[in-house]
Amino acid sequence: MVILALENVSKSFGALKVADDVSFALESGEALGIIGPNGAGKSSLFNLISGNLRVDEGRIIYRNEDVTRQPPMARCLAGIGRTFQIPQPFQQLTVFENLLVAAAYGSRKTEREVSERCADILVNTGLIARANQAAGSLGLLQRKRLELARALATEPKVLLLDEIAGGLTEGECGELVETIRTIHGAGVAIIWVEHVLHALNSVVSRLLVLNFGKVVGLGRPSEIMESKAVRQIYLGIDV
Repeated sequence: MVILALENVSKSFGALKVADDVSFALESGEALGIIGPNGAGKSSLFNLISGNLRVDEGRIIYRNEDVTRQPPMARCLAGIGRTFQIPQPFQQLTVFENLLVAAAYGSRKTEREVSERCADILVNTGLIARANQAAGSLGLLQRKRLELARALATEPKVLLLDEIAGGLTEGECGELVETIRTIHGAGVAIIWVEHVLHALNSVVSRLLVLNFGKVVGLGRPSEIMESKAVRQIYLGIDV
């Protein structure tokens, strides 16, 4: 069953087109990867899905409802969660308090109602030992984990991951991939934008390729990585 669909979505800033007639569908429980060179429109596409940018043309359908004009808060409450490339937690709050804020805001429940679930998320994302540590004192891996945990606290049915593996060591990346696999295994549909291809390909079942805001490929990772267009555009190889 399709949980999220983009139908001929376009967005421009003057002459710059960050989304050019983009169409694709995400199945419930699927993991879809998005790749493309810098400036291809990947993060802009996430902003359109989450409501942080308004669509110029086309429609966004979530769980059979047109959410194209809905604000970000409404989409978050409906079950579209996301991370950002640069984690920006509330630095003076503890890790646990950061989760409480996200969970209460993303579900319109009280902190008492969401506290037990927040503790479970800290366990599942490997942060329970740092629950009482100030978020501003975390290293990069733990900040990425907290960014992921805050997104999970909103109870997403679709989770948008924006370059969450960027800047990590090989070992740290492997740890994060295992966490993402666990989340996906629990039934959460994922769209993951990433430059670390081996991490991405170990989780997703399809890859979508963007270039200058336009979809230039969509299929199984093995097919996409062998495509002439992808090697020319994304890898910079003259085929």
